Amino acid sequence: MVDAGNEICRVFIDRNYDMFAVLLNELKKEERYDKFMIVTDSNIYPKCFDFLKKSMDKYNLNYEVTLIKPGEENKNIIQYEKLINSFSEANMTRKSLVIAFGGGVCTDISGFAAATYMRGIDYINLPTTLLAQVDASIGGKTGIDTSTHKNTIGAFKQPLFTYINTEVLKTLPKREMISGIGEVIKYSAIMDDDGKLMDYIMENSDRIINSDEEVLFQIIWNCSEFKAGIVKSDECECGLRKILNFGHTFGHAIELLAGISHGEAVIYGMKMAFEYSLLKGYIKKEYADKFYATIRKFDIEDINIDSSYDEIEKLIKRDKKSSFGKNMFILPCGEYSVGQFEIDLNCNSDIKQTIEKNIYK
Repeated sequence: MVDAGNEICRVFIDRNYDMFAVLLNELKKEERYDKFMIVTDSNIYPKCFDFLKKSMDKYNLNYEVTLIKPGEENKNIIQYEKLINSFSEANMTRKSLVIAFGGGVCTDISGFAAATYMRGIDYINLPTTLLAQVDASIGGKTGIDTSTHKNTIGAFKQPLFTYINTEVLKTLPKREMISGIGEVIKYSAIMDDDGKLMDYIMENSDRIINSDEEVLFQIIWNCSEFKAGIVKSDECECGLRKILNFGHTFGHAIELLAGISHGEAVIYGMKMAFEYSLLKGYIKKEYADKFYATIRKFDIEDINIDSSYDEIEKLIKRDKKSSFGKNMFILPCGEYSVGQFEIDLNCNSDIKQTIEKNIYK
């Protein structure tokens, strides 16, 4: 087992699935919690029922399981209310613990429910997708979407810890892996490691797609260690942590309009950010070409957006990172670093040119 976290953001990476032993070892005292509520989705539960039952029964823990609907479209106020009601019906108290067992949707909504139930109870994350393991389950961002915006309702609430197991990734379909790779590529662009992670991804692209455990373990460790360090320095995203939004301002709009996964949308968002930086002269062409070559290593599907530029612009303006009438874009600058710029979308023709070049081909 590898501990890739710190006292604020603890992350354990393992190849064995005895998470409850880790939990009890971390808490030291078995009587700390009066009940455990496992939150998982209806796709995962049938595959993992035996594991959950055997694990909980092994340690004689008082637990219940509540199911949520899978998919980003269900990360909403209706699902959140059902989750809170299930806590109440199970007689959960301030001494109860939530276990989020699933992908990014599950960890986001479960964490938010834990953050708000009885003004806050403890929770842990047990992520089951690559995207959740390298990003969504780490750092304490929790929340739900509205009908037109992602993560508009939420709270910063750190899990007791995130427990990552690489074995579960072998069950993921290819497109789900691609979604996670989007966030992995993001880290390869923002890490100050002279491009070593990006080189590693390019050299091992086939092994990543085929869920090679050794390669995935190394990638997850690098990404989670880096994110944990960023969160420790800037837990509530007042400064440095904003760098983790690279590709997201463009990407969130694309995700909503094209109906693609979050990770795929981030890939397109990063590509647009690179092209904008190249247009403005913030980076050298060699760096942009290397990034594009990394993306081409994976089978990224083309997007189809029927919306007008005005509709895209409206979504970008409503992004939660906007302030004082300006949008925040995280843009690459220099050779192997990412800089932070604040750009006025209302009068910047270069942003429009970048969007139109990528969306309307």
